[in-house]
Amino acid sequence: MHITQLNRECLLHLFSFLDKNSRKSLAETCHKLLEVFQDPLLWSLLNFHSPMELKKDNFLLGPALKYLSICWYSERVKVCNIEDWMKNSFQKDFCNRHENTVTDFLLEVCNRCPNLLSLTLSGCGHVTDDCILLLLKNCPNLRTLKLENCVRITDQTLEAATLYGSSLQTLHVDFCRNITQTGLERVRAKCPSVTLRAERSANMIPDNKPGKKLMLEKASRKLVQL
Repeated sequence: MHITQLNRECLLHLFSFLDKNSRKSLAETCHKLLEVFQDPLLWSLLNFHSPMELKKDNFLLGPALKYLSICWYSERVKVCNIEDWMKNSFQKDFCNRHENTVTDFLLEVCNRCPNLLSLTLSGCGHVTDDCILLLLKNCPNLRTLKLENCVRITDQTLEAATLYGSSLQTLHVDFCRNITQTGLERVRAKCPSVTLRAERSANMIPDNKPGKKLMLEKASRKLVQL
């Protein structure tokens, strides 16, 4: 029996076991399999392991998407996590190549995936509070938001969660160094039903602007002199 003789339901089930590249390759063999590839039911879950994967054409983004994960576990994440004013020219050039990749993709999610239920971001050092705010506004059914090692995320995201995360059940902000204990306590007070986790976040050293860092150094020198 040839694969194209299977009915649509069986083909969708078969495709569901394949990764994005395999689905795309199979879809290029005939028109019937291309139609299966383009079926929204096939794309309720998407997992990405680097920003570059977001630029490929081996997936579809649409209203059927419910579970999205973008997790970048790489030594390169350390470069993205350096404060902008401390980066050298090489590091800045490296970040400029993909600085807006994840953010632009999430903006597409805001516009095209209103039924999103779960979002996990890890190592996405260029994602900002404004981006998460828009996502919370445009995806009102979001139940799970997990942010890990996203250094630009601050208490503004926590505040946005209390204002627009009416469906939120789980909120993780692990290893996000610009999250404070005050922000966490505010979430616990306003949204007691939300399962909140912030592993190490409130205990990490937050970013400092050059001027602020200079003032701290001067203050330290004065204390030493005293």
